[in-house]
Amino acid sequence: MNLHEYQGKELLAGYGITVQRGVLLEDINNLDAAYKQLVDETGTEFVVVKAQIHAGGRGKGGGVKVAKNFDEVKEHAGNILGMMLKTPQTPGGLNGSGKKVNKVLLAEDSYAPDFDACKEYYVSIMMDRGKKQNVIIYSTEGGMDIEAVAEETPHLVHKEYIDPTLGMQGYQLRKIAFNLGLSGVAFKGMTKFISNLYKAFVGADASLFEINPCMKTADDRIIAVDCKVSLDGNSLFRHPELAAKRDKTEEDPAEVEAGEYGLNYVKLDGNVGCMVNGAGLAMATMDIIKLSGGDPANFLDVGGTADAERVEQAFRIILRDPAVKCILINIFGGIVRCDRVAQGVVDAYKNMGDQIKVPIIVRLQGTNADIAKKLIDESGLEVRSAIILQEAADLVAEVVAG
Repeated sequence: MNLHEYQGKELLAGYGITVQRGVLLEDINNLDAAYKQLVDETGTEFVVVKAQIHAGGRGKGGGVKVAKNFDEVKEHAGNILGMMLKTPQTPGGLNGSGKKVNKVLLAEDSYAPDFDACKEYYVSIMMDRGKKQNVIIYSTEGGMDIEAVAEETPHLVHKEYIDPTLGMQGYQLRKIAFNLGLSGVAFKGMTKFISNLYKAFVGADASLFEINPCMKTADDRIIAVDCKVSLDGNSLFRHPELAAKRDKTEEDPAEVEAGEYGLNYVKLDGNVGCMVNGAGLAMATMDIIKLSGGDPANFLDVGGTADAERVEQAFRIILRDPAVKCILINIFGGIVRCDRVAQGVVDAYKNMGDQIKVPIIVRLQGTNADIAKKLIDESGLEVRSAIILQEAADLVAEVVAG
């Protein structure tokens, strides 16, 4: 689950990390009060207006603007609120549809009063699954285009691996601050910043923290000017206060709806709809679709209780994608019997009537697979059945070929 920048900063501040102060604005009519609150807290009229969406590169799309007075704040906030912001990370990139901005953050200008005396760094924490350790990635070249830094000057990007059983060690904190070229007050500030950041990462069960830029101010304070936070969705039951921060408007509506029915759904760009039980089998199914000449339109795991209602909802979600030419249902009957799934398919098909206008291929293997095949074959519906996966793949190839 992703957090907005302002939510991520609230999380970091709770762990004693200094963050860029700001006030959230969702309604332009509340601008006067929000601006006054920020000026009273910071003592400066210089404000950064920042669009709040779940995507990076906001500045490249015009979603981050610096204002020197209230009139400029009003102009920028009015332009950004409600705009369809296009960034390299929004759907379709800079040439796509973008994301609607429903919130902006009015933030203090952390670079004042001496911009030239400030220094930007890049700091992130994530898990390296190959090494089974957390890793801190950091660089002296903070700000935008860290990807270009990693590609063109990889020697400027450092990594520090943290054994989760031992935790962050003091010498590692000092090593990071030294590699960033810091000394004195800033050196001590960075070691404290990284220490608290790692505590927040572990404490929140996060999968990613990205602070870009992490800044040294003119008076040698270390602060998080921006932050990207992704949380492990499997851990949210332990963090109801964080789960409550979920913004469903930033997520794909089909994926949100699927989650409400206990379906694991991810939309892709292909032409063959997939309905499978089990994540591993779903991945294998997408592979066989690719090998057969098709292209998966989605990842959809119906789980172990594929009853008629759940199958029907899965059908509805898949069929909303106009690119889908056929649907492949691939079920291994272990926890759930194949005949139960087959009956669910038949019932769902009958309930939806003429809404289903694409070929459906059903491959059932496992407990009661023979009974399931008979149910499908005798249903009178335009559903083609298979038992061997290759048979299903051949049927997919036939449909895709037209």
